[in-house]
Amino acid sequence: MSERSIGVLGDRKKARLDELARASASDRGGISLVRDAARRLRRNPVAIVGASIVGLFVLVAIFAPLIAPHDPVQRFDELTRNLTVDSIPGASSEFPLGSDPLGRDFLSRMIYGARQTLFVGVLATLIGLALGVLIGAIAGAFGGWIDVVLMRLTDVMLALPSLLLAITLVAMASRSSQWTVIFAVAIVSVPIFARLLRGSMLAQRESDHVLAARALGVKERNIVLRHMLPNSLTAVIVQATLTFAVSILDAAALSFLGLGDPDINRAEWGLMLGVDGQRYFEVRPELAYYPALAIIVVALGFTLLGEAMREAIDPKNRR
Repeated sequence: MSERSIGVLGDRKKARLDELARASASDRGGISLVRDAARRLRRNPVAIVGASIVGLFVLVAIFAPLIAPHDPVQRFDELTRNLTVDSIPGASSEFPLGSDPLGRDFLSRMIYGARQTLFVGVLATLIGLALGVLIGAIAGAFGGWIDVVLMRLTDVMLALPSLLLAITLVAMASRSSQWTVIFAVAIVSVPIFARLLRGSMLAQRESDHVLAARALGVKERNIVLRHMLPNSLTAVIVQATLTFAVSILDAAALSFLGLGDPDINRAEWGLMLGVDGQRYFEVRPELAYYPALAIIVVALGFTLLGEAMREAIDPKNRR
C-alpha cells in the first residue's frame, strides 16, 4: 500500500473519530443534546419565567439611558429643599419613586443600577469561568500529581464559605473599589467551575471516541482540545448561569457590608441597599425595599433559568 493511500486512510479514520465525538453528545436518532435541551426548555414553564425575568433585566440594563427619566447623579432643587434628617421626599408625579438621601431621582438610580449590577455579575462570572475552565482542563487532561495539586487547592477554597472568602479577599486589598469586588467574587467561583469541568473530562477519558483516537495515535493535545473539552463544557455553561445569580448576591452583600465601591454617585443595587437603605431605613424604608426586591427577583430569574437548563441536559430526564 502506498504512502498516499495510508494517508487517505488515516484522514478517513480521523474524520470518523470526529463523527463519534459529536455523536457522543447526541441520541434519539441523531437529535443533538443542545437541540433536544432547547426543545424541552421551550416547553418548561420554569424556564420561560426565568428567561422572561432575565430578558427584562438585560433590556433595562442595555436601554437604561433611554428608559430613565432623569440623570441618576443629578440633584434636583425641588427634592433637596424638602430634605431633612427625618424626612426624605416620597413619590410624586415627576419622581415616581421619590428621592434618595441626596436629592436624586430614585427611579433613575434603580434603572441605572440594573446596568451596574449586570456589569459586575457578568464580568465576575466570566473571569471565574475562564480561570476555572483553565484549571479544570489542565487537571482533567494531565491527571497525576498535577491533578492532585490543583484539586487540593480547590478543596481548600471550597472549604471556606464563599462570602467569607470574598470578604477576606476584599479586605486584603489596599483600597476597596468596584474591581476588588469583581475579582473577589470571581475567585470565589473558580473552584466550582474547575471541579465540574475536571469531573466531566475524567468521564470523557474513558469514552469510546477518546479511546479510539488514542489507539490510532492521535496527539494528546488534539484529543483534549477536539474531543474531551468540547463535550465537557455543556455542564459548565449551565453552571455559569447559576453562578451569575450567586455573583449578584455576593457583590450586593459586599457592598452592603461597606466593602464595595466607595463612590456614592455610582448607582448599584447593593450599594444603594447598604449605604442608603440601611442608614435611612427608619426614615424611608422604601430605599431598602426597592433594591432588595430587585436583587431577589433578578437572582431568582437566573436561578430558575439555570435549574431548568440543568434539568434539560440531564440524561436521566431525556425521554
